[in-house]
Order: sequence, then structure tokens, then C-alpha cells
Amino acid sequence: MQTFVILRPSITINMIKKHFLTALFGGACVLTSSAQNAVTLQDYQRAESFLGYNTHKYLDHNFSYPTWISGDRFWYRTLTPQGSEFVLVDPVKKTKTPAFDASKLATALSSVAPIGVMPNALPFNYFTYSEDNRFISFFAFRQQWKVNLQDYSIVAAESGPSDQSSMERNDVPEVVSPDGSKAAYIKDWNLWVRDTKTGKATQLTQDGIKDFGYATDNAGWKHSNDAILRWSPDSKKIATFKQDQRQVGEMYLVTTNVGHPKLEQWKYPLPGDEHIPMITRVIIEVTNPKVITLKVAPDPHRATLSDDVASSGTFDDVNWSEDGNWLAFVSTSRDHKNEKVRIANASTGDVREVFEENVTTQYQSGWGTINWKFLPKTNELIWFSERDNWGHLYLYDAATGKVKNQITKGNFMVSDLLNVDEKTRTIYFYARGLEKENPYYRQLYKIGFDGKGMTLLTPAEGYHTVFFAKSGKYMVDTYSKLDVPPVTVLLDQNGKQMMEVERTDVSRLKSALGWKAPTPITVKAHDGVTDIYGLLFTPTHLDPSKKYPVIDYVYPGPQGGSIGGAWEFSSARGDNQALAELGFCVVLIEGTGNPLRSKSFQDMYFPDLSINTLPDQVTGIRQLAQRYSYMDTTRIGIWGHSGGGFATASAMFNYPDFFKVGISESGNHENRNYEDDWGERYIGLLKKNADGSDNYAAQANPLYAKKLKGKLLLAHGMMDDNVPPYNTMLVIDALEKAGKDFDLIVFPQAHHGYGENTYYMMRRRWDYFVTNLLGAEHPKEYKLQVSMDRR
Repeated sequence: MQTFVILRPSITINMIKKHFLTALFGGACVLTSSAQNAVTLQDYQRAESFLGYNTHKYLDHNFSYPTWISGDRFWYRTLTPQGSEFVLVDPVKKTKTPAFDASKLATALSSVAPIGVMPNALPFNYFTYSEDNRFISFFAFRQQWKVNLQDYSIVAAESGPSDQSSMERNDVPEVVSPDGSKAAYIKDWNLWVRDTKTGKATQLTQDGIKDFGYATDNAGWKHSNDAILRWSPDSKKIATFKQDQRQVGEMYLVTTNVGHPKLEQWKYPLPGDEHIPMITRVIIEVTNPKVITLKVAPDPHRATLSDDVASSGTFDDVNWSEDGNWLAFVSTSRDHKNEKVRIANASTGDVREVFEENVTTQYQSGWGTINWKFLPKTNELIWFSERDNWGHLYLYDAATGKVKNQITKGNFMVSDLLNVDEKTRTIYFYARGLEKENPYYRQLYKIGFDGKGMTLLTPAEGYHTVFFAKSGKYMVDTYSKLDVPPVTVLLDQNGKQMMEVERTDVSRLKSALGWKAPTPITVKAHDGVTDIYGLLFTPTHLDPSKKYPVIDYVYPGPQGGSIGGAWEFSSARGDNQALAELGFCVVLIEGTGNPLRSKSFQDMYFPDLSINTLPDQVTGIRQLAQRYSYMDTTRIGIWGHSGGGFATASAMFNYPDFFKVGISESGNHENRNYEDDWGERYIGLLKKNADGSDNYAAQANPLYAKKLKGKLLLAHGMMDDNVPPYNTMLVIDALEKAGKDFDLIVFPQAHHGYGENTYYMMRRRWDYFVTNLLGAEHPKEYKLQVSMDRR
């Protein structure tokens, strides 16, 4: 057999060898120019232009939040093509005016600042008005400044305690009392208060010892110095606890450094452990320090909203009466299946059982906010329950523990209880599931305690975020859709629009980058019946005649989701559009097993987390490929972080013929090695079987590692105190024992989030998909030019 090779300028020696060998052994001969099979430096630069720090600067007239001041007025900061503006809105006069004279302020600040200041680029984002509105104060150039708005004279001002939003002193986090006169903090396992005017410190408790201290939040993945407590409204008492973790198991991490490594050791309970942190609830009288122990057995370190008692950064599930005489609280069982509502006498510590709720899966009190409230004036309690398959509000008699009436009803959920007007007996809340286009879009409603008069206050379609004036007379409402930019309006308390405040303009974003919004998608879940929702990102220069590999970004929940709660408009969602620009279709599918729908929707695969919403991802992508012919289902990749890393490895092991390339970042691959309060909530208590197996084994990714066929990249931070790196090490061990090839990135100094390595990991993610899914070369060691918009 003779073989002839015709030389062309675009053909390399390697191609000649390939052509020769293919012809020699009878295979098909396909020549491809290397230039056609490469992603260039310019492609990476274009992809980077779609990251948030580049898109944000092209968003004009966006609205973040209002800062309310006297007279129901508010100010806000917005961006324009010229720079930033501070705007003052007067609802009574229905006017929008500059919050101050920016030119005069810039001139004044330039006279004392180390550099010149421009009116449309003032070096601060936040300021405060004085009580008489004659002065403003702000922090710039490492100094607090005070400006007289009559003559724009400026002086350096001492930053007092009221100016410190975090109230941290000497690196010790403090919790300020409602009247601002005191600040509580932890020292040597005891609770102290500092007089914010004089600085005098007073020790409130005396018997706190190591691992049995007051107000501590230092076990599991949240081991901090924060004081977890709740001040009474009159600033005279503190509700907190004494946490016993003396017999709780330890977690260990070892630093990487020159010289002897440092051992980090802290309390980290695991599912099935005999001992977990337990809290003894106390009330502390502050003026004449006294500790009153509530007369109730210790509770597990659990809460109704999230996994632990401090999900919101404060003491969850406690409600004070206005006079500080009564404290209502909820005790959550270790497995989150039982909730006990209790009321304590703040003077004696006596505790009265009001009622309890039991569920077969896990109880939660809402999304983002705790949706129960104690009403001591009428001795009632508003309670949240999913007992009829939807998250609704119920009115209880706090004296008898009996239900007076169900407040909300229907096939929708109350996701956030926002305001309760006890005088008019009116409740304001976000509802989800009442918009036909997308059940995750939320709207503001009001309803009477008796369940009558349910009224829609934000009729515009989309996802609404509402800010109430302190008086309750006015509301600022920002609404948008996944693919429609926000509009911000001023409403009265009945929902009547008074004026348009801002309308976000994306014209510069489109003209500068060729930006386009992602496509909202709806597909059927794995059951073929349930609608599930998500987003599809495609290249801005999409060629429908071509085939594009698919990347599935996944976060399974069951407390979150691939989109989670972020159903509003965004100019950039992570690097999804950036990846699309490199030649991919990127899919986000909010699968079953996640919140914000019905209870049965979230419990669809409880307690088997090995499912990880993956059947929904598979069937969803197949449906999209039938709808969009340019999606190539022979080349599908998947990636995720944390729970998404867990799901990614599971996808690569259990769907090896569907998912070809996976990137698993910081996954909790073995939940017997992850913190107790997450696994025991969503899987249940660990139960040993007679043969030595247990109910957690099904979720253990290492057991399935031998089924890997595709390309898998694992990544983990070695100082990860949330999901300890041993989770990934167990997968590595299993892969090696099975003789499987894989790739690995280790961050020796990084925690659960990769910190300064975030953009390095992002670039490596691009490289991995370009090489292994797109089958192309990529620029070597591209460095993202991270910049923050300072307008």
C-alpha cells in the first residue's frame, strides 16, 4: 500500500504523522487545523468581560436599598454614565432631589484630602444625616468627616460607637443594646458588657469555663468569637445560653508553612456522635448582674430556620415582650422533626409549654426570615407550618396552645413574614407560587389576623424586594425578572404607586459588550409531571447551526438550589456567561428536593441525598436539547462547589455515560464526615444496621468512585473548616484504590471559599472544560484582571 501526503502550510508534522498512521491502519482520515481548534487569549479576555466586576459598571440607574430618615424620607446611591449620585426622596412631596450638593462637597473634601475628589466619584458609599439634617457624616481616607450642609465647611470627626456598624473593639465582636448604651461581648468564656460612652467593662457571668461558656458559637463549621444573644427591647436584659461541648469530638487541620506546622483544633460534632453541643438557656439581668437559668432541659444547638441557633448572626428563635418580662422561644430536636414552643418568665425562669409540632421529615420556619412571632399584648402567636403541604401562617392562642384560625391558605407559600401591625391586626408577607410565569417570583401581600382581606400590594410581574418606612406608611419596591432589568417605585401602605424612583438601564451594557440576558427555561422533572425552572446561557454570538457542549452548574440543596433564592435580574451570575462565551451552553436547573415550593416538592427525595437532584438535571438537559438543536448531549460537563461538589462527583460516578467532564469543588462527599446538624436534618439520625452498615452509606461518594469513566477534577482548601478536606481525601483514596485517573487542585491556605484563589480556580475551571469538553487548546496561565468598579 502506498501513501501520498500533500504538504500544505497549515498542516503540521504531527498532523502528517496522524494522517500517515490513520491511512496505514485503515482508519478514517480527518485533518483539522490547530488554529480552528483553539480558544485564544482574546476569547478569554472577552469571557472575562462578562464577569460581574466588568458588567456592573455598565448598569445605570440601578437601586440597591433606601436609608430612611426623618419625615419618612429616604436617600439612596445610584450610578449613571457620569458616575455616582446620592438622591433624596420625599414621599410627602413626591420629589427626588440631590441628597446634598455634590460639587460643593467635593470641593470641601478636596481641601483636606490627600487627593482631589470629583463630584461624581465621591470616595464613600454611605453617610448619615444629623438629627436636624443640617450635617452629614461619612468615612473616607481613613477618617470620619462631618460636613455642614449650610456652608459646606468640613471638619474631621471622632468616630463614636454609634458610627461603628459592626461594633467591634480590639477585634472582639460586640452586640450593641437597642438604646446604644451598652455592648456585650465574650471574654474568657464569660459574657461582659461595655458602657459605650465611658468604656467601662462589667463582667456579667462568672462560671463560664473552656467548652462550657456563655453565648458561644464556636463548634462545627461556625467556630467564631461572636456573642450569640438577644437584648430585651428596654436594654436591661439579655437572652442567651451556656453551651456545653466538653465531651464533643474534635476536628483537626494542620497549616502549611515554613517551620513547624500549627495544629488547629476545635469542637466539630459528626452525625451519630453520642455527644453534641447542648445549650442551657439563660436570661441575664444587666444593671445588677444576675443569671437566671430557665427551668427547662438543655436543647441541642439547633434552630428552625437553618441548622443552628445563630443562622442570622444573632440568637434565633427567641422573641421578647416589649416590657422585657416574657421571652418566647422554640426548642428544636436534634433531628429537626420536633418543635416545642415555650414562654419563659424573665424574672423567675419558669417555663410554660405552649404547643409543639411534629413532622416526618424536617421542620423549617421559612426562607431568609423566621416566620413566627410572639404577640404578648394579646397573648397570641403567629406560627409557620407546612402541615397542609404549603408554607402557611396560623394564629395560636398562647394561653391554651390551640389554633384560633389558619391565616393564609392555598397552593402557594409564605416565604418571608415581613411586618406585623398589631394595632390593625395586619400581616405583611412575601408569597411565592402565585405568579403563573414562575413560582419562585415573590410578591408582597397583606392579610388580616383572621385570614380575611388578603390583598396583593405589588401587582407588577416579577420578583419583588420591598423596604418599609419606619412609620409603615410607605414602601420602596424593586421588581425585576430573570431577564428583565429592575424598576424601583414608591408605594403607599395600600400598594398604590406614588412615583417611579429608578428604572435600571442596560443600554450601555448591551452596546459595550453585546450583552444579552440568559433565557429562562421550564422543563419537566424526572417524574414527567412537575415543572422545574432554570436558566440557559448561550454565547452572545450563537451560531444555531453549530453544536455546543453543555455545562451543568449544580447545587442540589436541599436547603438551597442551583439558583437558590436569587430569582431577580442580575447582569452576571458567577461565571456562567463567561463560560458560555468560550463556546458552551451553560444550564442551571432548580431541581426537585429544594425549598420555596411545596413541602412535597422539597421532600421528593428525602432522606436519600445520593439522588442530588441529578435525575432532574439529566432529564432537563435532554428536554432542552430537543428544544435547542445546537446543544450537544454527547459532550456534557458538570461542576459545583460544596453541596454542588458533592453532586458533581456523584454525577460522574453514577451517570458516567451522560456526564463526561466534572469539576468537584470542596464537596461534602462523605456526610458521616460532615457536621452533624446538616446531615441529621436532611438525612436523619445515623442508624446502624445489624450488618454494620448504616443509612448514610448511600450518600457516600467514595463507595461509587470505581464507576468513574470521564475526566474529573477535584479541588479543596486544606484549611476548610466548613467541609473538612478529608471529605475529598476519602474520594481520592477510593479513586486510587480503583485505579482511576483524576486531576486535583489543592489550596494549602484556603478555607471553604477560596479567598484570593477564587479567580485562579475560575480560570482553571475554564481551562479544564475547554481542554476536556471542547477539545481545544487554551491560553497558558491566563490571569484574570480582577477590578472593582469604584463609581
